[in-house]
Amino acid sequence: MADHAMYHSLGDQQGLAKTHSKSPPAAPSFRSPGAPATGSQYQDSLYSAFTPQQQQHSSTPQPTYQSQGGAKQGQSYFPPQQSPGSPHDGAMGVLSSQIGSIGLGQDGSASVRPTKKKHRHAYHDLEQPIGLSQAFSGMPQPDVGPAHYQDTSHYRQMGIGQPYAGQDVGTAMNQFPTAGGAGYALGGTPGVIGGPPTLPVPSGPSVSGQGRVDPEQIPSVPRSRDAPAQFYLDHVYHTMEQHLPPPGAIPFIAYDQGNSSPKFARLTLNNIPSSSDSLLATALPLGLLLQPLAPIAPGEQPIPVLDFGEPGPPRCRRCRAYINPFMTFRSGGNKFVCNMCTFPNDVVLEYFAPTDPSGVRMDRDQRPELRLGTVEFMVPKEYWAKEPVGLRWLFVIDVGQEAINRGFLEAFCDGILSALYGHNYADSEDEDQNDEVSTSLKALPEGSRVGFVTFDKDVHFYNCNVHSSSNEGRSMLTQLQAGLEQPQMLVMPDIEDPFVPLGSEGLFVDPYESKSIIISLLLQIPKLFSKIKNPEPALLPTLNSALAALTATGGKIVCSLAALPTWGPGRLFLRDDNKLHGIETEKKLFQTEHAGWKKTASKMVESGIGVDFFIAAPGGVYMDVATIGHVSAQTGGETYFYPNFHAQRDSRKLSLEVKHTITRETGYQALMKVRCSNGLQVSSYHGNFLQHTFGADLEFGVIDADKAVGVMFSYDGKLDAKLDAHFQCALLYTAANGERRVRCTNTVASVSEGAIESMRYIDQDAVVNMIAKEAASRMTERTLKEIRSALTEKTIDILAGYRKAFSGSHPPGQLVLPENLKEFSMYALGLLKCRAFKAGAEPSDRRTYTMRLLKSASALELSLLLYPRIIPLHSLSPESGFPSSET
Repeated sequence: MADHAMYHSLGDQQGLAKTHSKSPPAAPSFRSPGAPATGSQYQDSLYSAFTPQQQQHSSTPQPTYQSQGGAKQGQSYFPPQQSPGSPHDGAMGVLSSQIGSIGLGQDGSASVRPTKKKHRHAYHDLEQPIGLSQAFSGMPQPDVGPAHYQDTSHYRQMGIGQPYAGQDVGTAMNQFPTAGGAGYALGGTPGVIGGPPTLPVPSGPSVSGQGRVDPEQIPSVPRSRDAPAQFYLDHVYHTMEQHLPPPGAIPFIAYDQGNSSPKFARLTLNNIPSSSDSLLATALPLGLLLQPLAPIAPGEQPIPVLDFGEPGPPRCRRCRAYINPFMTFRSGGNKFVCNMCTFPNDVVLEYFAPTDPSGVRMDRDQRPELRLGTVEFMVPKEYWAKEPVGLRWLFVIDVGQEAINRGFLEAFCDGILSALYGHNYADSEDEDQNDEVSTSLKALPEGSRVGFVTFDKDVHFYNCNVHSSSNEGRSMLTQLQAGLEQPQMLVMPDIEDPFVPLGSEGLFVDPYESKSIIISLLLQIPKLFSKIKNPEPALLPTLNSALAALTATGGKIVCSLAALPTWGPGRLFLRDDNKLHGIETEKKLFQTEHAGWKKTASKMVESGIGVDFFIAAPGGVYMDVATIGHVSAQTGGETYFYPNFHAQRDSRKLSLEVKHTITRETGYQALMKVRCSNGLQVSSYHGNFLQHTFGADLEFGVIDADKAVGVMFSYDGKLDAKLDAHFQCALLYTAANGERRVRCTNTVASVSEGAIESMRYIDQDAVVNMIAKEAASRMTERTLKEIRSALTEKTIDILAGYRKAFSGSHPPGQLVLPENLKEFSMYALGLLKCRAFKAGAEPSDRRTYTMRLLKSASALELSLLLYPRIIPLHSLSPESGFPSSET
């Protein structure tokens, strides 16, 4: 893939052929806590020490995790397979001959096709011979033995065919540059430099000399996770040097070099075929998995927030793309060329800076938007739908009979207290209210407010205001109500026409100024309603009241429910029937047809309000998750479902999930737009959001750090193989602290004429995630049998297409798998057996809950859902579970 600095050289009117004496500015210094300082500094300079001409010939992306400038493999991209031994006499000989007859273990290496060398890309060449690293002009490092740092035999012993064992270890993987004058393969063996291009070699189970299938060569999901996890304990993922991201289920530290971290965006193909026919031959989806607010690991660079004042961030006048590292400057810095639509734009005077002879802005090192793939822009008032304020949290608590009898009410209140004040909230209840709470101990950012509502057949609002030293800006009613020592309850019995008796000013309070009153309230609620026990809750009128309270500002509702709401407007009935399972009409159980619930969901999205539901179904009773969860799905929220809630077992889980909901990064009043290069277009979106018409922006009432959206692309022309393909996701939202921002996520992928190179850069987690999201979206349109059949056919098409078009000639019975999709069939099987798609009788509530979970799941969440981690507790060492002194 292209070096991000190379994009700025386009500004030179004489092109790249001109020799320049000045090198691009160095990348910012960064060191992971788990990586040696020396190696990290070396990696940072790998991108900055190239001259423009050197970059043109040495910035070749290597297969999977090999760095640029590293050693080239001598024969093939993947490790050669073992040859089967000669069969023996007797039973073992029969077994060996049978295995040999189907082709298991035979040499899967394909003959290298002679290809004419030519430049296929403007700034990168996948088939270009790999030379020595020029980052240090061939200068060897003192007292550093390349063989010592590049010996990865311990990874090969783990028996996985992933990039960690099947390719040479280069400078970026090893964190130490290769010494000048020699190229090194595994174990320090001199490698072949400048050899002919090689094709991916398919892999399959090998057969040992005794005629047995080697179990270490059989694809294994745990092994495919263990080696990368071990590798990234002391290595950093550089986003422009390594073009195949780590597996989604492992922790890693990413260093943003202009291409966004895989935590924010994952492409299914990091090398895209130039035509739709080539993509069709692979049967793979071309999609982008987006998680815009994904959490960053300790040690990673925080996302910078940039303020351009009243004019706002620079944007392309044609396609409205935001400024990013891949836009180039020309005419001395007076124009910038959009990397999406190639339109030349005038640079406003406030943003002007001169360029050097290579077209790089002189102030590039001081411009994070020109160096980093993920940034945030503060936006002016023209981007506001309403005055932004701190996030309002409204806790709507079910106090009905089932919630009290099952212990759900007490557990939910305890979870709120633990989230706001920690597990030792009871110890601080009697503390002086004037004592300030440390900012580091606050679960909510400054400016956030909380309110409390309970409901059964009636709706109850609570005033938790305390005396404040300043009443400026407060209404007269709020000033009269301030100074309470105990919470005040107001009952709204008119559920036919709900309203808010307190008003938004009286309902929402600072959680730390009113700490003592809030603690007292949540401890008293279970006792207060223990003798009332109304069995039928009225949920929809309560949600409409909450909507009225938050309409002016927007915010988030966290609602608990322990019984089917069968009272008042929007009452629900038992729809699930075993007779409907397995037939054409079953798909109606996975969606709502209630006009009242749909109307409320649409109004919430328009007002910038989202809902998270915590639904308990004691005894496995029907809760109509399809209708209730429709509100959370449309607004961008989440549904937590406890199908057989038991207080002694599930209270801890409930408390932790409530805390996670409150403390994770959350934004509201969000709009999302995805842009791509010429030649591509967005074909569909998959996730939990509201989109009025195709092509319109995606609307979210709220969006949090765990939510992911899948975007599918199609061709509207042919891509230029000499240029890269670019993708930009722009998320306009209001942060929890009340700032209106745009988070831009920029992703780049190389383009090739055929699909052979694309097979080497497949992101397995992104492929599985896109297929799962698309299948979940079809549950309301197709029968489950048709969906299962389509998933099976898709898996067969991908594997058969690879064998037919890209793996060369092999015996008919030999198992041939793409190297980067070796575990794909296991994930597909897990998908077929998950609760959403599995055959047999399954309650519709569980199917609907899993369906919506799949639609919003990130790469990490889906990977662990389909293939969970299993930890052997009986064999843990005494040191297990404690921090490592080395990492």
